[in-house]
Amino acid sequence: MKEKLNEYINENLKAIPRIRRRLSNYQTSKVDNYINESNKESHFQELLFKYIDDRGLKDSDVYNKVHIDRRLFSKIRSDINYHPSKETVILLGLSLKLNEEEIDKLLNSASYSLPKNSIYDLIIRFCFSEGIYELKDVNDLLETYNCKLFSY
Repeated sequence: MKEKLNEYINENLKAIPRIRRRLSNYQTSKVDNYINESNKESHFQELLFKYIDDRGLKDSDVYNKVHIDRRLFSKIRSDINYHPSKETVILLGLSLKLNEEEIDKLLNSASYSLPKNSIYDLIIRFCFSEGIYELKDVNDLLETYNCKLFSY
């Protein structure tokens, strides 16, 4: 894919002065460096299992507490390309009793966040900051504000 892109760029740069072509190669190099540096950050699975290990928990302790299917958890563990839903990440965070900073990191590792412009996300953030980890209690708060509940 990258070769095709470079070929396309080179073909279309013929009309542009040579100095611009060198700049383009420089920019491509910067993009490559940026991508390589960004890929060094923790991946979701890596961070999740670090949190599990740090807490001395078994996998079954984690998925049973928030009613995540064992097969889904197995897929999370074994499939490096698996991308969880935001709800799944939040449920795992509740099960692990993560603090606000830790859930932010875990969500970010899966390309999610808890923005402060959504009632639902504020309630979830509140639960992590206040140590409210029981699914029933979280659902009670969500229901109070007519938000989507976690099913179990």
